[in-house]
Amino acid sequence: MKKIWIVAALLVALGLAGCKEVSENTISVNADWKFQRLENPEADTAGFEAVVFDDSAWEIVSLPHSAYLEPLVITDQWQGVCWYRKDFDVDKELLGKKIILTLEGAMSQSQVWINGKLAKERAGGYLPVVVDASDFVKEGRNQLAIRLDSRDNPLTGPKPVKRLDFCMYSGLYRNVLITLKDELHISHPVLADKVAGGGVFVTFPKVSEDESVVKVKTHVVNGDDEAETAIVLHELFFDGKLVAKQSSAPVEIKAGGDAEFVQEIKVAGAQLWSPDAPNLYTLKTSVLEGDEVEDVVTCRIGIRAFEFRNGHELFLNGEKIFLRGTNRHQDYPYIGYALSDNAQWRDAKLIKDGGFNCIRLSHYPHSPAFMDACDELGLITIDAIMGWQYYNDDDRFREYCYRSARELIRRDRNHPCVLTWEVSLNETKMPEFFMDELHRITHAEYPGNNTFSCGWMDYAYDIFFQARQHRILHGFHPKLEKPYFVSEYGDWEYFSNNAGLNQDQLDKARRLETSSRQARGFGEKRLLQQCYNLQESHNDNLGTYAFGDGYWVWNDYNRGYAQDIEYSGVVDLFRIPKFAYYFYQSQRDPAQGAMVNVASWWTPESATDVKVHSNCEEVELLLNGNSVARQKPDSNKNTTKLGHPPFTFTVVTFTPGTLKAVGYIGGKPVAEHVVQTPGKAVALKVWLGENGKAPEAGVSDTVFAYIAAVDENGTVVPTFSDEVSLKLTGDVKLMNVDCIMAEAGIATALLQIGAEDGAINLSAEHGDMKGSLTFHAE
Repeated sequence: MKKIWIVAALLVALGLAGCKEVSENTISVNADWKFQRLENPEADTAGFEAVVFDDSAWEIVSLPHSAYLEPLVITDQWQGVCWYRKDFDVDKELLGKKIILTLEGAMSQSQVWINGKLAKERAGGYLPVVVDASDFVKEGRNQLAIRLDSRDNPLTGPKPVKRLDFCMYSGLYRNVLITLKDELHISHPVLADKVAGGGVFVTFPKVSEDESVVKVKTHVVNGDDEAETAIVLHELFFDGKLVAKQSSAPVEIKAGGDAEFVQEIKVAGAQLWSPDAPNLYTLKTSVLEGDEVEDVVTCRIGIRAFEFRNGHELFLNGEKIFLRGTNRHQDYPYIGYALSDNAQWRDAKLIKDGGFNCIRLSHYPHSPAFMDACDELGLITIDAIMGWQYYNDDDRFREYCYRSARELIRRDRNHPCVLTWEVSLNETKMPEFFMDELHRITHAEYPGNNTFSCGWMDYAYDIFFQARQHRILHGFHPKLEKPYFVSEYGDWEYFSNNAGLNQDQLDKARRLETSSRQARGFGEKRLLQQCYNLQESHNDNLGTYAFGDGYWVWNDYNRGYAQDIEYSGVVDLFRIPKFAYYFYQSQRDPAQGAMVNVASWWTPESATDVKVHSNCEEVELLLNGNSVARQKPDSNKNTTKLGHPPFTFTVVTFTPGTLKAVGYIGGKPVAEHVVQTPGKAVALKVWLGENGKAPEAGVSDTVFAYIAAVDENGTVVPTFSDEVSLKLTGDVKLMNVDCIMAEAGIATALLQIGAEDGAINLSAEHGDMKGSLTFHAE
């Protein structure tokens, strides 16, 4: 038997170019797909799956890919049928190997054809489609065809897009991977389909800085036609150094059989995982036959333990913690869900930098790349199956939900960031037997005392999730006998006049001026109103039994039922922060970064009661170098529970110039922020929204470029709202469908970086105003 194939050999053997190594035996195959969107789904009879079909006229695309580029404001989301095709070669040496194809995200009903044969059919667009392609490939040229149908499906839900409070988009919008394994190998958790098994499953029976225990369950399959003797070796690394290893006794596995290896690794002086210290270990699991390495699986793990005490208080690694969270939708403008892995990381970084330590993945499984980023950055996640205001009394629908719960846990169970599994259909009346089964599945798939199910109904689940606007058991209610998390707040209760769950019937029931749904372009007064709402509601949540809360929502987003954008985000669609972003940033511990932010553009229309967000003990505000006041935080009915209330300074009269806020801790200045009255726009300033991750070539990286109209001092002019023209040179593509229009002084272009390394130049113009930026993608 041969040693495990290395990636270079795999690339040659499969005849694939433009691919990227993911692990020891896995590559991404995102480049150079043929794509066709059908304008008439009923005409889907052309034999697109056939090996001999001529796809030479089809568009060539790279993944992640959206089947349809939507306008900035989506009024009629595209739904329909599209096809992807790709050729690859298989050398004779690969025949008999295990070849696994994984579609990380395919919206939403998929058929996978290999050499004209249907290899897999799957409904549901958020969890991976995993195909054992071993018996479908042949020596020489092979052909892969994927049919996707994004139209509404009553057997998966949620309710139709025309009545949906978010969009579901289309396409092969995440990575496609190929994994190669020898006959003796570690199984894939989805293909193995074993309860609490398959693949590598890591738990932590003992968690302590003195000594922790890492328990690893490994499922090994022998696909050979004769018995093989296997040894499982675990090597645990921290910061690149080997800290522990554990080898099993040899186990004979019969031909076509399998075996489960359970081993415990003791880790002295363990570096525990938490939001403040997201320490990650690398676990390398190898299967050996004699001295030969047959398979390797590597995963990052974090040693940590969640527990609830006193019925409702959350402790992490023995220390009490409050989860200051938010909700996220995973879409970008224009491309929908088709974010690059780097873009997923940039989102997570912006969330963490904004003062949050928790993210609810509403209302569906988010990208594996986003989960990796949460592990790395220290964001606790609430991991959810798809579900929103829809239940179908059909056994096929229920089985889809049960399968989703199983496969979600199997996909994400080794992520230290996951606190709880939201195996619930959000805002949906569910029968008790259905909730009982989802709760049972959770604990069956993840045994032990570090597993928690959660749901929006106070039945069956370990944790009760409730939106503040529902107020069924909000507050110190005697019936609240389980841990409680405020899943949503700050939006609907300020927007709807008792419209309930009927969002699509809202026209006569909304309040705009005093709501939290405020675009950056609506102006300072309404952005400050959003801040007030968030402060009031967050302060209220802190006075309940809740161990955490999740503001609705982190980012502005498009909806299916409405012909406008939902503006309650603390960042907009382009990830530009609003004033409210800095309210949450000010709630973080100063040890994580002292900050101060003036919530004003300081124009003649600005409020002279100036709001400053800071986590400092004192703040001094200066106007044109003269001290307005140095004071402690506000104290009123909406600050009673806040760790760091805002500061309000009264400026007698507006005077143009510079407002400077200086934050003090222990009497020493530790942070400052300056705003300046904007003058006439004279130039354009261009920069990238890198958020700590530089643009990368060869991975269809998506990154925002911001173009601001600035005055002679470099101050953004918020009244500028005109169109900006943009010229690009280099291997880059502009993804904007609409004109590039400025809002509150800033226009945004969404760029997709191409395959080639090199310089990229952006040149922006508006009349006589110009600006440019040159950067390198590697």
